[in-house]
Amino acid sequence: MKKRFIIVLLTLTMVFTLASCKKTDVVGETAKTSFDEILKVIPNNVVADDANGGWALNAPDDSARFIWSKDFATSPDYDVMLEFDAQPFIDAGLDADKLPEGMLVGDKIIVGSDLGDDSITYEKEATPIESFKKIVGLKRDLISYHASLDHYGIMVSEGNMFEWAKDMKKNDKDIVFVLNPQVFIDAGVDPAKVEGWVFAKVETMDMNGKKVEVDKLLKPFDLN
Repeated sequence: MKKRFIIVLLTLTMVFTLASCKKTDVVGETAKTSFDEILKVIPNNVVADDANGGWALNAPDDSARFIWSKDFATSPDYDVMLEFDAQPFIDAGLDADKLPEGMLVGDKIIVGSDLGDDSITYEKEATPIESFKKIVGLKRDLISYHASLDHYGIMVSEGNMFEWAKDMKKNDKDIVFVLNPQVFIDAGVDPAKVEGWVFAKVETMDMNGKKVEVDKLLKPFDLN
């Protein structure tokens, strides 16, 4: 009887702990609501992307796009990705032959990740925000909070991210396309000379929670 009571108690403790974690996932929940606000501010820049099986958020100058999937099971390539103009990188010294295979497609550079083959279903209509919420729910580890910029972000591949402001009224960088510059440096690019991108040191956290500075290429936009 005592052993059974202990097992029941442990089970209830796990249930309450999991429920508490879900309720206190401030980063995940606020990432969704703040991303929704971004979509509402630039509705004409958010479009269906049938070629990639999802949605695309276009930069105000059309130089870059953040693309996310409706359904992991039907996406042709990546489920989250950044697509941006290759010409500024070519002008800054890029040797396209030194890029990983498939990264340069026509006049665009693409970085992204395949998140698996899960079939995503919707209670109602699939919309850009509902698809984003599904990704947060299924792949919560991709979502982070960048304290120094007061941004939320989603990792699209190693070191490459799309970030957005927690509060656009308090931020002059409402959306930011973020690249790890190393692959471009290895391919001959001078990162300081890529037109339209800012080469900068960005403060972030390492795997142990320690603050570190890393090199990034940033393309920020103020939407207000």
